[in-house]
Amino acid sequence: MIGSLRGVLLSRSPDAELVVEVSGVGYRVQATPRTAAAVGAPGSEVFVHTSHIVREDAQTLYGFSTLDERRTFEALIGARGVGPTMALSILAVHDPDGLRRAVATDDVDMLCLVPGVGPKTAVRMLVELKSRLDLPEMEAPPATNGSAPAAPYDDARTDVRAALDGLGYGTEEIRAVLADLPAGDDAGLLLREALRRLAGVG
Repeated sequence: MIGSLRGVLLSRSPDAELVVEVSGVGYRVQATPRTAAAVGAPGSEVFVHTSHIVREDAQTLYGFSTLDERRTFEALIGARGVGPTMALSILAVHDPDGLRRAVATDDVDMLCLVPGVGPKTAVRMLVELKSRLDLPEMEAPPATNGSAPAAPYDDARTDVRAALDGLGYGTEEIRAVLADLPAGDDAGLLLREALRRLAGVG
């Protein structure tokens, strides 16, 4: 697998495809506009971190100016329903820090800024990515009336409820499936189990 390239930038297309020549071989690299702008002008020496995706019908290199960006890309494509093209589109809109903040704060609207991502997809992605990204610690709002902060168990079920609501399930369906779910504080696992039960699998 190709993890990085160092060579001469031969060309940079308007859609952010780079051609990097290394030892006489030109490698086509798909990048975000941010990365394409950061690597420099054609003719200059460049270095890019790469993710090498191998399919049955193609091998594609995706290039990134930072290791953090590459790791975030690889976390994104590990999420259900997120392929390399969508992952690159997400990173074209949000840098890794911005994406982590959006996921940590359940900011559906921020994810919906990405072309092709609607509310249902955004809600599902939020749940999937919580366990895949190294999220920042967000300051919890102060408790009111002497109440204690919600337990992780309650937070997980709240996330599952919001995700199912965003996916179009009715109130009674959601209430029934939440009542049958096993105990746990992993929202991703609970959501997958809820979807399995709602689909009548198992």
